[in-house]
Amino acid sequence: MPLMRRRRPLLRAAAVGGGAYMAGKHRANTQAEQQQNAYYEGQQSMAQAPPAAPAPAAAPAAAPAADAGGDYITRLKQLGELHDQGILTDDEFAQEKARVLGAS
Repeated sequence: MPLMRRRRPLLRAAAVGGGAYMAGKHRANTQAEQQQNAYYEGQQSMAQAPPAAPAPAAAPAAAPAADAGGDYITRLKQLGELHDQGILTDDEFAQEKARVLGAS
């Protein structure tokens, strides 16, 4: 009988120790995964870093280069055709017409 009494505490200690070992391993694996994910996210954010400075917006040209040479009549005809087709609204047509006539 003394042998039986001795085995139960050893088995209990082995079960508790094994459970604690497994819990510790699980926690270590979880922490390692979290660190690895944080590392990869950091690497991706470094690779996708925003540009140093935004590109300056190009100043809108007063008129195309062809209009500067006095060819504004053909441009006005093109605008009129686009307006007749319904591609340009009345406001857009008036703005473009003023731009072409202002550049001449």
